[in-house]
Amino acid sequence: MRYILALLAALFLGGAAFAVQPDEVLKDPVLEKRARAISAGLRCMVCQNQSIDDSDAQLAKDLRILVRERLVAGDTDQQVEGYLVQRYGEFVLLKPTFGRHTMLLWLAPALVLVLGGIGAYAALRRRPPSASTLDDEEQKALEALLKRDQGA
Repeated sequence: MRYILALLAALFLGGAAFAVQPDEVLKDPVLEKRARAISAGLRCMVCQNQSIDDSDAQLAKDLRILVRERLVAGDTDQQVEGYLVQRYGEFVLLKPTFGRHTMLLWLAPALVLVLGGIGAYAALRRRPPSASTLDDEEQKALEALLKRDQGA
């Protein structure tokens, strides 16, 4: 039972584990904060679903070091990202930029919602109308059934 409680405590109380090693951390806290912000937006090319800040892969470590080297050299955040995009392609960005080549990627969810709405509207319009009124004979039969049920 103790082991289960310890495991649950570790799961719920454990913070985000970053793969950044102590020897990678910059002494300047402002530059380190910028490096972390940039690294959080860059995809690990090995893991592909993690940022380089979260990945333990050797390539991710190399990219973290490269980001810090470029910042120390005086590059802006945009220059660092631009350098990495030029070197690895736009796939390195976890959130790709909006442009002609990525327009379908960004607009596909809205397009699917619009097409789904049109399809639902068309399907609802094709349904046969429900019979809402009764003719005289049906009305008399219904009243007779209701009277019979009330008397029983």
